[in-house]
Amino acid sequence: MKENVCLCSKCPFESHIPELVDKILASYREQPKIHYLNRLHLPSKSEVIEILELMLPILYPGYHGRVDLTFNNISYHAGELITKLSHTLCLQINQAVAYSYDVQNKQVDEQGCRKRATDATLTFLSRIPALREMLVGDVQAAYEGDPAAVNTDEVLLAYPGLFAITVYRIAHELYKLEIPLLPRIMTEYTHSVTGIDIHPSAKIGKNFFIDHGTGVVIGETTEIGDNVKIYQGVTLGALSFPKDERGRIIRGHKRHPTIEDNVTIYANATILGGDTVIGKNSVVGGNVFLTSSVPADCTVSLKAPELKYKNRLAKKDKSADAD
Repeated sequence: MKENVCLCSKCPFESHIPELVDKILASYREQPKIHYLNRLHLPSKSEVIEILELMLPILYPGYHGRVDLTFNNISYHAGELITKLSHTLCLQINQAVAYSYDVQNKQVDEQGCRKRATDATLTFLSRIPALREMLVGDVQAAYEGDPAAVNTDEVLLAYPGLFAITVYRIAHELYKLEIPLLPRIMTEYTHSVTGIDIHPSAKIGKNFFIDHGTGVVIGETTEIGDNVKIYQGVTLGALSFPKDERGRIIRGHKRHPTIEDNVTIYANATILGGDTVIGKNSVVGGNVFLTSSVPADCTVSLKAPELKYKNRLAKKDKSADAD
């Protein structure tokens, strides 16, 4: 591997570096909102992603990580993974909890943070079997909902929708434990990889399937029932952001829609508003824009556009006759 070598015998940048460093340091003092200096507690994004990479072979052994696993050697391998996961997760939870003190300008309770991190880690690990049970339904929903799926192996190895749902379900467990930052780092990492944006606070029921997936947005206060299927480009968003008398966004209100059981939402549909409810067994067609509720057992679709057809060959024939 070649080393990076300056093309000039004498580096032309060397004399400018002290001045450039001074200017950059001055910008740190002038723009404090985009640096994290003089504070110690912040989770590591790379280690949060490593937590996901450790979780996948635990949730789906044989599909991720080692491929030579059997019931004879899985016990040792799972123990090794869970040991590493527990240490990494506990450390990052500790950092996230301590960070919550930092942002409030409070003295960090080091002992309290360690206890909360240990308790949260043990609780999270104890929920892995229930998490796997939920994911079985998601895998099956993808296989049954997509006629192009050859088998569930293909779903587990290749489908970005399942990956996004898996990470959401991991992040949602941490969100329920009130762990700062980590859940959002996880789901936004998945967003960057798949184009599917699911807020970890959203409530999503059993047997959830996202087909194709790119461009899907599921907002913070969205509630989704069981057996729901959505396609690419669907937005479950907010109508507007209520503000206080100082013009600041009021947080914590139900801003996103509720999707009840057995609903299908086709590509590029947009459903907005905290009071909007899509009733059970309903179908929302492609490109539909909704800001009001839909009763159960309904189909909502746009009127078919008027299409015009012109025969290009006939036009060429007329030109030939004129010649």
